[in-house]
Amino acid sequence: MTTIEVVTDKDGAYRQIICMGHAGYADYGKDVVCAAISVEVIGTMNALQALAGEQVTETVNEESGFMKFDFSREVPLQEKSVFLLDSMIYTLENLSRQYGEKYLQVKYKEV
Repeated sequence: MTTIEVVTDKDGAYRQIICMGHAGYADYGKDVVCAAISVEVIGTMNALQALAGEQVTETVNEESGFMKFDFSREVPLQEKSVFLLDSMIYTLENLSRQYGEKYLQVKYKEV
């Protein structure tokens, strides 16, 4: 199962996105849930950096299915960046509903 943890501060600002594990929906190379999660998360993080110019610190371990993205605490995210993250989370929540929480869970944490 993949768990996505959305970490925000007390004001609701995004601080981290943490992805853990592989979906396990199908065999490696045929897992459409894992592929969809990867495309959505990595695509959004690439857009934040390349298109919006945000500073994103990445920690990735493909073998274990771990990805962590930290956002700067000094500079707030731009409105368009927040929209991109909101869109990513919306899509991930829909994937979880469609395929089941057995394969994908989206959780929230405030720090």
